[in-house]
Amino acid sequence: MNTRRDFLKKAAGLSALGALGVTPLPSLAAGGYYTIPLKKPLKVGFVYIDPVGNIGWSYQHELGRRYMDKKLAGLVESTYVENVSDARVEGVLRQLVDTGHQLIFTTSFSYMNPTLKVARMYPQVIFEQATGFKLAPNMGNYNGRFYEPQYLTGLVAGAMTKSNKIGFILPFPIPEVYRVVDAFTIGLHEVNPKASVSTVWVNTWYDPAKEREAAQTLVASGVDVIATHTDSPAPMQVAEAHGIYAIAQDSNQIKYGPRAQLTGVIDHWGPYYVETARRVLEGHWRAEATWGGLKSGMVELAPLNPAIPQEVVDLVNTRKAQIEAGSFEIFKGPLYGQDGALKVPAGKALDDKTLLGLQWFVKGVQGKAS
Repeated sequence: MNTRRDFLKKAAGLSALGALGVTPLPSLAAGGYYTIPLKKPLKVGFVYIDPVGNIGWSYQHELGRRYMDKKLAGLVESTYVENVSDARVEGVLRQLVDTGHQLIFTTSFSYMNPTLKVARMYPQVIFEQATGFKLAPNMGNYNGRFYEPQYLTGLVAGAMTKSNKIGFILPFPIPEVYRVVDAFTIGLHEVNPKASVSTVWVNTWYDPAKEREAAQTLVASGVDVIATHTDSPAPMQVAEAHGIYAIAQDSNQIKYGPRAQLTGVIDHWGPYYVETARRVLEGHWRAEATWGGLKSGMVELAPLNPAIPQEVVDLVNTRKAQIEAGSFEIFKGPLYGQDGALKVPAGKALDDKTLLGLQWFVKGVQGKAS
């Protein structure tokens, strides 16, 4: 799998893209590149599942769009459609195609099949779909290794909990969600084997009311740290109101929890959007699966709360450096499933193919796996 770990470096040198040729029909050029008849400027469309707002998943993608516009000023022209339900996405994609967009990013796992359907109908348009796994000649996919920073947040949570009860709010039972909960719990148990993780499924990516209710339920059960893989700041606000800790998701949420936020996961999409648009412009795009981690800069750890002990900060920094160097495996055995059965024997580690299909909880996670 191509991680495009060099895309940050390439995105920095965009001062001269050279003459942009126009290919008469979509085709596979030399090197397997998929080229399309380009119009200038390149019209780029973005489809967001949430309202953009000023924080969270869609907001981070919107920051990436703005970054692309700035870096490729005069070469691209972009638009976005926000708060698009799964039922609407196919129609929105058709509308973007009809209005001349030739590169379209769809930013939700649930958009995968509609994006594939429309991509097959419009071979003169290139599509990129976030967090899915399907490919077509004119459709790539991209994702962040969110589990890497979540493992680091687990180290912090394990050190800071006093009740040994952690809460985790979950959207949908897909491999991405299992990976982040399991990695978090692995980190948690590295520093605090007695701690456990209680889960609540909310069956939504973004619903502040549901997320708030789930957080209140977890607080009532005695947790003193709340983590989430959903998109609104509601869990952070609940933690702040109750004087407990929380882990930020997607964006730095410090303004919603100045005392509560321990650290968090921050997504950075801008360099990827620049690099992808540049490849289309130069005729060097091809359908690939990109999975960027801490080393790529696609995901990063939010600043650490000053209350965290220095020895924990040192451990986090050490593990982060090891992950970036490729010398530390998060999902390395022995690992046990929720029922206590051995899942990964000692000396073995889960490879990317297995991680992409992961659908089980490690020992220490409470609640149904689906």
